[in-house]
Amino acid sequence: MQHRVSFIPGDGTGPEVAEATRRALEATGVKFQWDTLVMGNEAQEKSGTPLPDEAIRSIMKNKVAIKGPVTTPIGTGFRSVNVALRQKLDLYACLRPYKALRGMHTPFKDVDIVVVRENTEDLYAGIEFARGDQETAKFLDFVQDAIGREIRKDSAVSLKVISQAASRRIVAFAFEYARQNGRKEVTAVHKANILKFSDGLFLDTAREVAKEYGDIEFSDILVDAACMELVRKPQMFDVLVLPNLYGDIISDLCAGLVGGMGVAPGANIGDEVAIFEPTHGSAPKYAGQNKVNPMATMLSGAMMLRHLGEKDAAARLEKAIAEVIAEGRNVTYDLTLDPDRAVGTSQVADAVIDKLKR
Repeated sequence: MQHRVSFIPGDGTGPEVAEATRRALEATGVKFQWDTLVMGNEAQEKSGTPLPDEAIRSIMKNKVAIKGPVTTPIGTGFRSVNVALRQKLDLYACLRPYKALRGMHTPFKDVDIVVVRENTEDLYAGIEFARGDQETAKFLDFVQDAIGREIRKDSAVSLKVISQAASRRIVAFAFEYARQNGRKEVTAVHKANILKFSDGLFLDTAREVAKEYGDIEFSDILVDAACMELVRKPQMFDVLVLPNLYGDIISDLCAGLVGGMGVAPGANIGDEVAIFEPTHGSAPKYAGQNKVNPMATMLSGAMMLRHLGEKDAAARLEKAIAEVIAEGRNVTYDLTLDPDRAVGTSQVADAVIDKLKR
């Protein structure tokens, strides 16, 4: 079977890690038809928008995309190309697995955590009021009239939006993932002791959804306590489900636990469409230097293979990457204690492909 996939190289170092991943995916023996698209800075230069309609149409048609990191052009009106893409396609679930592999230089062993981040609302809804604007003054007056609380007139305001519907579907996604992947526990991360209405709604909804999954344990933890426990004993966590902002922050913390952003894969998933991409940014200062680690994108490719039903190929790709890391001979600068021994992006791809062909 041939899979038609939207292929988005991205900006900065994106084309290098994306091409390394494309080569590795093809080396698994799975057949692909690639629809190559531009997004981000290159798209802005060519079509006047970082998120062209052609790219959106391709992704909606193919239902699956693999994407390198993109840069949000300055002055285009987009706060973030990635956030805009997720909201436009309703990719409400950000799935990020973190697993400590043998050969990684990290003090944490046996870490195997999955972060499930709500992707569409919270502070990332982008509802903001700038300091000094007329609309801001009206909003501050409304707050004073509604609850009798005065806010400083020189304030800027961002609204934290948490809905029951979005909370329900992200928590249900986390439980379904846990059930389908043999996971034992889902933990909701929140700050409901302070944010009693917004995070309180998220927590209450999570508790309600948990009742529908009696085969999976459920717990909850304050986000500050979660940060402490993650750096004390991360092995206590299995699947974490979080509102958008906490999910963003905790994701990077978890990446640090397992060796860094170079081995942090991810996916943004909706009911119809799934986009697979690394967690790290485009790192434009390293563009064209054949230097950055492609493994986060490769591991995102393995997630895509599983999504496509190619479970054997996904397992073989993950095994090949793990073996290259364990051997330590063909890894980039971020995965070695001896920078003189580091190899480049394409050489890592060569090493992974060699493992796949054996």
